[in-house]
Formats: sequence, C-alpha cells, structure tokens
Amino acid sequence: MCAAREGRWGRRRRSLLLYCVLVAAWEAVWGQLRYSVPEELPKGSFVGDVAKDLALELAALRARGARVVSQGRTQYFALHANSGHLVTAERIDRERICENVEPCVLRCELIVEGEMKVYTITVEIVDINDNAPSFKKLELEEKISEITAPGTQFPLPKAHDPDMGSNSLQSYALSGDEHFSLSVQAGADGEKRPELVLAKALDREEAAFHELLLTASDGGEPARTGTARIRVAVLDANDNAPAFSQAVYSVRVPEDVPVGSTLLSVTATDPDDGTNGDVQYSFPEISGKASNLFHLESTTGAIKLVRNLDFEDGDFYELGLQARDGGGISDTAKVSISVMDVNDNAPEISVRSALSEISEDAVPGTVVALVHVQDRDSGGNGEVRCSLGEGVPFRLERALDDYYSVVTARELDREQASEYNVTVRAADGGSPALRSSAVLALRVLDVNDNAPVFAEARY
Repeated sequence: MCAAREGRWGRRRRSLLLYCVLVAAWEAVWGQLRYSVPEELPKGSFVGDVAKDLALELAALRARGARVVSQGRTQYFALHANSGHLVTAERIDRERICENVEPCVLRCELIVEGEMKVYTITVEIVDINDNAPSFKKLELEEKISEITAPGTQFPLPKAHDPDMGSNSLQSYALSGDEHFSLSVQAGADGEKRPELVLAKALDREEAAFHELLLTASDGGEPARTGTARIRVAVLDANDNAPAFSQAVYSVRVPEDVPVGSTLLSVTATDPDDGTNGDVQYSFPEISGKASNLFHLESTTGAIKLVRNLDFEDGDFYELGLQARDGGGISDTAKVSISVMDVNDNAPEISVRSALSEISEDAVPGTVVALVHVQDRDSGGNGEVRCSLGEGVPFRLERALDDYYSVVTARELDREQASEYNVTVRAADGGSPALRSSAVLALRVLDVNDNAPVFAEARY
C-alpha cells in the first residue's frame, strides 16, 4: 500500500512539474519577461524561451554576447547560448529562499552586451508539497491540576509546514483519551492554533498520567502528516495561575545595539506559595532565526541579545512568551521587537558591461558602460546619488531601476586626450553619508581627422 501511495505521488508530482513548465506565463512589456516554474527542478531545467519571447536572433545573441545576472549573490538562472533558453542554474528550494513569503518571486536581468541593453526577468517559484507538518518536539508534557474545571483550555505547540497554500498545514486531530478533546482556534494572522480541552474531570487517584497523540495534516494529494505524543501528568491542587503584567511587551532597538545587552524584562506574578508560586519563563515556540538572536533568562524574565542584529536581514520579531508555575499552570504574552535601521552599508557599484576603447569620432550620447548601483539600507540611508568625476567628456543617464549608462557628453579628440579614467561615485543619504566609487578605463582610438600643415606658407 505504501508503494502504491508513493507511486501515485510520484506520478502526480511529475504531472505537476510538466504542467507548470508548459503553462509558464510570460509577458514582454517594457522589456520585461515573466515565467512560472515549480520548485525543486533539477539543474538545467527549462524556464522560458528568452530569445523567442524577446524576438532576439540566436546568431546575433551569440555574436554580441549575452548573460543573465541575478540580483542576489546566488545565481539561480543561466542562459543557454545555443538555444536562447533560460534554465535553472541549480535546484531551487522555495522554502529556503522565500520562507513565509507568497508569492515567491526571483528576479534577474538579461544583459546583451553588444547592444548595451538590459531586460528584466521575473520568475515565480511555485510550491509543491515536499514538506510534511512537523512539531518542534515529538514528546510533549502537560501538567494539569486535578481540580481543573472541565472546559479549561491549554495551548499546544503548533506544527510547522513550510509549504504554502493547500500544501500547508490544514488540520489537527487528537486521539487517545476520553478525558480530553481538541479545539482549533484561528488566530488573527490566520494560523490554526491547537488547544487541549479538558472534557471530563480528572482524578489523580484514578489515573496519574494520560497518553495522547496529536496529529497535524496538510492539504496535499496525498496528505502528509506529523505527530507528537502528549503525556499529561495530573497534579494536586494549584489554584492560582501566573499573570503577566502586560499582554504585549514592545521595544524598539537600533541594529547596532551591543551583543549582551538586555533589550527588556518581562514579569509575571503568582500568589501561590512554594513551588506553585515559582515562575519559570520560556519561549514555547521560537524560530531558529530568532533563537540565534535572543535569550530569555528563565528565572528573571530578562531578554538579552546574543548575536548582532541586521536590519537588512530582519526588522521585526514577534515572540510568544510563557510563564509557568511549579504546578504546571501557565499564562502567555507576546514580545514585539522592532529593529531600527543604521546606515551601516555603503553603496555597491557593479560595472555590468563596459567598453575598453572608443573611436574619437563617436557621436555624443554613445554608451560606453552599464553600471548597477544599490544600497542594502532602507529609507534615506538607502537612497543613492551617483555622479562622475570632473573634467571628463561623459555624463550619467538613468537606464532601468538601479542601472545607469555612462555616455559621451560631447565629441572626443584623441589629439587632446588619448585615454580617460572615468570615476563613477555613489553616496547614500545617511548622516554621515557612506560612499564608494569605481573607475572605468577607456582608450580613445585615432581617426584621420587632421591634414598635414606646412610650417611656412612660402619657402
């Protein structure tokens, strides 16, 4: 039976891959192309016929030179020169590059060097059901007092499924004991939050422990599931629960706050005596990324920074808090940490295409270089101003988004200057501003534009 299920899934996956490739949509408007492909395609898989969609001749494309440049550090796509096809440069995992982002879109540019042209290509990465729901802990333990009233609800850890849409987490189910039922609440963010509901009064003398099985299912065909075992320990009476002083704790910090700093402290009180009044703080559910940045002191409630923040990598974190006393009763709250941008990134200048020599009779407006400028900061810190060095017969023109063309501003004269070192400068809007520059070396070629001249009119 397992083999049959695997066979059906394999056939369905192959059908999905073929369908997504065949119906990949494109539109050539203002020099832009748009395609759609499923994730996890093998390296070298077809994405789109760029040459056909842009009406480019293959022979001219090969002769003039063309290449694909991705905006990030990783090159996900490449151009097959012989066919003019855009293909995958490596296997693409949607969940790795677009966690919690829908739709997942990658952008790159096709640069035709001989023509000094650039085209924007947008590729949507379509999700497939390649992940099953999973719990961070496979063995869970709940402690419930025997005097807890039926109908009381206890939050359970959520399962995580990085897939999107119908392939993501869809439902929960509980089995194992008549004393408990399951309630699934829809949060304001649309997430399903499982809660354990006490359906029948507990009696510690009758049963000190209860074993339950929590199952999470996604909506794929066939559906994938993940399970966690819950062991409920029945405790003697503990009639006061911890209570946080606030429902939401908020703090704003600059991204350059020193490691080891205490960002804020949370407080929960419990009037019970002894262990029933001892409160322990924890993050019951925290992502791997957040756990590498923040540490919660279990006894004091202090939240400290353990690694440098980076606004460009994450500007907002929302963490769930839990305060649990020694009797197993808990309260929950949230922490919202907003990261403020600091001007810590200088503009980046990339010369995407450039001439090394130019004829002195080139007409004004001739493109000699194509330059890409970007700044990873945001707001005014990420606004870039570009300029050229003084005293050169060239000027900058905006080409496309963050692209600039360096063009001749007037006619050249090799007899006056046979070569130029053109400095492209970029400065951001920070205070103080950060700057960077790049130098273009250009040699001027001679043409026969001067006649011989006698030193004297008469000898």
